[in-house]
This record gives sequence, C-alpha cells and structure tokens, in this order.
Amino acid sequence: MELTLNSVVFSEQDISRAVTRIAHEILEKNKGNNNLSLVGIRTRGVTLAKRIKKYINDINDLDIDLGVLDITLYRDDLAIGKQNPVIEKTSIPFSLEGKNVVLIDDVIFTGRTIRAAIDALIDFGRPATIQLGVLIDRGHRELPIRPDYVGKNIPTSKTTLVQVLMKENDGKDEVCVINDLTTDNT
Repeated sequence: MELTLNSVVFSEQDISRAVTRIAHEILEKNKGNNNLSLVGIRTRGVTLAKRIKKYINDINDLDIDLGVLDITLYRDDLAIGKQNPVIEKTSIPFSLEGKNVVLIDDVIFTGRTIRAAIDALIDFGRPATIQLGVLIDRGHRELPIRPDYVGKNIPTSKTTLVQVLMKENDGKDEVCVINDLTTDNT
C-alpha cells in the first residue's frame, strides 16, 4: 500500500473495532481471569487502556484494575536532548504482585518506550506476567520486544511519523501517517 503525506490509515470505526478485538483477545488469553490488570503508558496508552477496560467490563462483567504509568525518568534518551522533561503522575493504586499486567500503548516503534515501561513497572512490584497491547505496530525494533495484542501493523520507513489521535485527547479518532520527514514532500 502506497501511503501519501498525511494518509489516514485507521478511521474512528477501525480504531473501535481494533480496541474491541484487543479486549476479546486479552480475555481469551487470560481466560477471563480476575487477576488481570491494565496499565496505560502516558498519554494515549492511558486513553486506550481506559477504552479496553470498558469493553472488558462490558463483555465479561469484570472490573479490572487500571493503572497509569509515566516513563519519563526511565527513558534512555534523557541525556541526548530532553533537557526539560515533563514528569506526569504515575498511578498504580493496586498491588502488582502475582498479577497478569497488560501494558497498553498507542504505537510501538523501536521498543525503547516499552523497555522503559517494563523497568518502571518492576519498581512497583513483581507481576506474574507482563503482556503488551498496542494500537499500531510500525516495525523497526531495536530491542527484542514484541506485542501480544496489535490493532494494526503499518509498515513504515524510519523517517515516517505515525500520529495517533484520540477523541479524549485530540477531539477525533484517527491514525495518520506522515511520510518521509527528511525530504520536502511539496
């Protein structure tokens, strides 16, 4: 599929279907287990985690725990340009001990954000398992990290930007691809 500048590759309906499917897959893999919790990575990972939690609650009448994780201080790129990082609140108001935790993020690219999230999560306890759910997998991993649940795989170049917009954060739901940031696309 040839993508052009600002191609919308995932509509509001596509996102809704993907979130519903991910919720079903999480329940299936975890056998509807009440030992399940979701932890969203700030910012849009939290929005997705809230949506997935709602679907799981509706599907299985199961009120699972939901946490919010800020990974700013765990990033490995702080020393190479993030001069004034904005640290937001992490909230994990439940014990992780023995839990099946599903980390949720909007896009997986190199895997470094997920590595930082795992490091941060482990500081809060020792889960039985850590699984990963993402809306978009764009490839180009630098670390051996693979999501368990994926809304859509979008092959991209390393210079492409994948932009996820969520109603709660941005006023609309869509995923756009902005091609080759290193060249003039006019």
